[in-house]
Amino acid sequence: MVRRNDERRAALVDAAIEVLAKEGARGLTFRAVDAEAAVPVGTASNYFANRDDLLTQAGARVYERLQPDDATIARQRSAAPDRETYAALMRELVARISAFRTGYLALLELRLEATRRPDLRAVLTERVRADVEANVAYHQASGLPGDATAVKLLYLAFNWLIVEQLTLPEVFTEAERERLVEAAVDRIVAP
Repeated sequence: MVRRNDERRAALVDAAIEVLAKEGARGLTFRAVDAEAAVPVGTASNYFANRDDLLTQAGARVYERLQPDDATIARQRSAAPDRETYAALMRELVARISAFRTGYLALLELRLEATRRPDLRAVLTERVRADVEANVAYHQASGLPGDATAVKLLYLAFNWLIVEQLTLPEVFTEAERERLVEAAVDRIVAP
């Protein structure tokens, strides 16, 4: 029996994220993951039942890594529940997601792959829906202005802003992105 450990599994899933970002879903093979993780050939196939399992776990791992840390959450909760705080939270969110460029690009690849793989689509749909619901619940508990619809509209707007920033970064300057975040909050979130 092959000894499996959580650290190696996480390293393999992180390697899968890197492969997805660099090579796309078609480039995601066990051999490519082994090479990216710098482990012996055949290691990934001992940890994952099949490619779909690897794709699914990569999608879950991206979301784990995108979560804010406890210090960030504590700082957010202690801030005043006003539009300025809301805009600062959105800037921080865009920056955090953009900082994990390969993760977000891998997630885009997974979303495209999900159009062809019903099991992956089900997992991603459940995960994204849970993420949106958690964002709405957090927002409602925070006392920030705006309602659930505002949260969902900002989610949609900022997802595309992030796609633009990661795929075609010269479309908007950093200053323009900052102004767009401010404008989105001002226009979508009711006073």
